[in-house]
Amino acid sequence: MAERLTKSAARNVFYGGSAFFFAIFIGLTAHSHYYMVTSSTDAPTLTASVARGKHVWERNSCINCHTLLGEGAYFAPEVGNVWDRWGGKEDPDGARETLKAWMQAQPSGAPGRRQMPQFNLTDQELNDLADFLQWTSTIKRQNWPPNKAG
Repeated sequence: MAERLTKSAARNVFYGGSAFFFAIFIGLTAHSHYYMVTSSTDAPTLTASVARGKHVWERNSCINCHTLLGEGAYFAPEVGNVWDRWGGKEDPDGARETLKAWMQAQPSGAPGRRQMPQFNLTDQELNDLADFLQWTSTIKRQNWPPNKAG
């Protein structure tokens, strides 16, 4: 047995290790994709209004202040569970009206509180945004956020 590593042996270790870890990477990527497609997303409940609500979310850059399922800025509260926080499971119509009233009342003018801008959304856009936030509450969040307050 040789006492030192030859160039060809070092090359073989490098290529073998690279191939091994590339295979692991591909396997983990496939597993993540499979998980997202099969069990993470509630795809059958996707509707046109949910898609329009996501466009309202994106067009107004809500993610620049809020987080959605942990992604985004931590300036304002998490909204992935806002539907649950406002009682959407027990009273979906009440949660929808609360969300719409909250959006229409902005900025609140409360002293010492960060202000959310007024986006002047139409009733249709507010309903679509509510549908989008209701849909996000059905995603398997793996106990995110860690507290109910977001």
